[in-house]
Amino acid sequence: MRLTKHHGLGNDFLVLLDLDDRHPIDEDIAVAVCDRHRGVGADGLIRVTAGEAGRVRMELRNEDGSGAEMSGNGISCLAQAVVRAGLAGDGVVGVDTDAGPRTVTVVEVEAPHQHRMRVAMGEPGLGTDLPEWLDERVVHALQVDMGNPHVVLHVADPDDVPDLVEVGRRINEATPGGTNVELIWPEAPGEVRMLVYERGVGPTQACGTGAVAAAAAARRWELAPATATVHQPGGPAVVELGTDGVAHLTVPVVAIAAVEWPL
Repeated sequence: MRLTKHHGLGNDFLVLLDLDDRHPIDEDIAVAVCDRHRGVGADGLIRVTAGEAGRVRMELRNEDGSGAEMSGNGISCLAQAVVRAGLAGDGVVGVDTDAGPRTVTVVEVEAPHQHRMRVAMGEPGLGTDLPEWLDERVVHALQVDMGNPHVVLHVADPDDVPDLVEVGRRINEATPGGTNVELIWPEAPGEVRMLVYERGVGPTQACGTGAVAAAAAARRWELAPATATVHQPGGPAVVELGTDGVAHLTVPVVAIAAVEWPL
């Protein structure tokens, strides 16, 4: 089984191109290949199969083997694998996901193994306020649906940020089905800082759906404009919240390696 490894801002994925539908994956395979000491190491495993109407289909499993509906960095890594395999000559990749169809476009080729990808992420679903997660260090809490679940917390003081693992684990475990958790605060005009705890993984260097959720929440709270740069430990992503409701995410993606995994 040939896998390629990619990362978007340090959020890394193994991609299996399986258009002939010969290599199904399950929880055990995902856990094995994503293990950073006994496997290849990644935040998630993506299997790419044939989709509808010329699109491809994304099957995503987290590091712990659980399924995930959508990933902004993951779908960007998928698109890079498809482009590098010569399967999208125009640089546009249509993808069927469990969150609905998405489109990824190559906006810049920085090197043969480096691309900037722009993802049409759908419309952020701004849910209810969550006062149960407020305290003296968190002044707003909002549920956001990006096809996968998020809880975004506005940190009152960037010099007194709550412990990401403690807060993320507590909210994730208290949420039926689990949730991604983002801690955010404004950093400069048009810029937001974000830390993320991902369901099924834990803290990661970046999260694409989380960046869009953070930008949408920041706009709701008047902390950022419609186009914002979301700074994460792995680097900055640009989020555009369009007047038509559709959000776009732009991130750099790097192809790291190709590996053979014995089935």
